[in-house]
Amino acid sequence: MEFSAQERMFASGEEFLYLECSSCGSIQIKDVPDNLSSYYSGSQYYSFVPLVRSGSLASLLKKIRLTLFLKLKLSKFAPEVYGYWLQKVCTKLDASIADVGCGNGQLLYEMHAGGFKKLVGFDPFLPAGVSIADGIELKSTDLASSQEKFDLIMYHHAFEHLVDPEQELITCYDKLNPKGRLLLRLPVADAQVWKDKRELWVQLDAPRHLGIPSVSGLKHLAGKCGFEVEEVEFDSTEFQFWGTELYEAGLPLDLRHRERFSDLQILEFKQKALRYNQEGKGDQICMYLQRKD
Repeated sequence: MEFSAQERMFASGEEFLYLECSSCGSIQIKDVPDNLSSYYSGSQYYSFVPLVRSGSLASLLKKIRLTLFLKLKLSKFAPEVYGYWLQKVCTKLDASIADVGCGNGQLLYEMHAGGFKKLVGFDPFLPAGVSIADGIELKSTDLASSQEKFDLIMYHHAFEHLVDPEQELITCYDKLNPKGRLLLRLPVADAQVWKDKRELWVQLDAPRHLGIPSVSGLKHLAGKCGFEVEEVEFDSTEFQFWGTELYEAGLPLDLRHRERFSDLQILEFKQKALRYNQEGKGDQICMYLQRKD
């Protein structure tokens, strides 16, 4: 099935054709724009806002917090940025970790502040490679260009931006150490909000999101490329509702417009998101995979 979707984040109104698989429900852009990099326009795009650094005291507190979380397994000490999925994929601070689609490197910076030592970021939309801290290199290339091997490779809302996801999974298999893990966090076409709102769904995000798989479609592809799916966890948030409502109102995705919604509305959105996650119809997932050896 073919349908048309507009660029709505910056409200340019440009139209793009997408295809929806009649078998598994996955979504794929029909033609990748030649000027794709122009849709990741520097400071306008959320991944490339200035890095927020921590002072020495804040870094010390983050190290203490992470130690309490990992060693004592106290969930109340889970780091806000990367807590809930971390225990399932990596608890060793000396593990080699790659973040693909790292943007400004904020996630890696927070992990480094917590005590992780071997961190690399990859993002071809970075203007140039840069070291953002001792032990954190951000490279303006893709994963395939690296000669390194990793214990964990992560894609935090980056996998849906890939031109060839199957080839990327093959690359991940090659770049992981034996029994290495792969973490995919991304929107999925199983979302009830997609079924209800269609082209207005905020995470359709044309044309940046080149492909949004269904859970079944992604599982099949991962297995084909040599991965075992350990767990799928729906982790959608209230964003799916207030972002979509902004698009319904013809507004761009600007955090200032979030103030249109009352605290009560946001609370109701959060409760609805939790319910959708429990029912397996939230709009994004965490998929935990391990390389088969």
